[in-house]
Amino acid sequence: MRTIQLYEDMAPLSQGNSAQDNPTLDIYEPFGEIFPDAAVILLPGGGYAGLSSQEGEGMAGVFQLWGLKAFVCNYRLGSAGYRHPTMLLDAARAVRLVRAHAKEWGIHPDKIVLVGCSAGGHLAATLLTKWDAGQHNHSDPVERVSSRPDLGVLCYPVITMSKTTHGGSRNNLLGENPSQELIEETSAERHVSPLTPPCFIWHTYEDDSVSVDNALLFTHALQKSSVPFELHVYQDGGHGLGMKNGHSWANDCLNWLCKRLK
Repeated sequence: MRTIQLYEDMAPLSQGNSAQDNPTLDIYEPFGEIFPDAAVILLPGGGYAGLSSQEGEGMAGVFQLWGLKAFVCNYRLGSAGYRHPTMLLDAARAVRLVRAHAKEWGIHPDKIVLVGCSAGGHLAATLLTKWDAGQHNHSDPVERVSSRPDLGVLCYPVITMSKTTHGGSRNNLLGENPSQELIEETSAERHVSPLTPPCFIWHTYEDDSVSVDNALLFTHALQKSSVPFELHVYQDGGHGLGMKNGHSWANDCLNWLCKRLK
């Protein structure tokens, strides 16, 4: 594994120059052969207060085994004083950086999968619905390319910032008293369009931290916009499963990816 800075210069909206102010990208080389020219970018959960290692490095190993070049985005956090849209800027930068270096890194520029867990799932869903085509006249060539992921994988995601949200994630993302306008702006189900990439989504019925209602809200919005998706709601299991206990979601996700990346 090696780590690179997301931004060559000071990150936008930076509040300082310490480690918590400088988002990074951890790079894991593949050792499998199923998807030799695809990449996955992982957005770990942690309630926008921290970053779960099992949803970053721990999950990267599975995708490496499948042959994807894996990237873990260490985005800035609410616990360090950052608020929306800082996290979205970091996630978008991660996609742009991977796409800009696709040829150098042996990746097809149209085979970039964005994976997010819990609050990282919210960040992934936000980018899946708020990506942009890039600024074609920007002085930084990375900023000229699209931030659109080609596929999305959302694992027990926070989706909405309204009443069924995860309170800690909302406070860390938006502050304690966000306006209704800001709540609507950051509720991903409100921004799905026909241009949203296809998604694989899974949740558990027993999740008592982030209600399965979040996943259902998003898939309903995808259906209304005719965006292809696959949804799995498993009865057993709580929150933050990651790769624990060999959960069957990984096999279901692999089957889904095989139909779309080969």
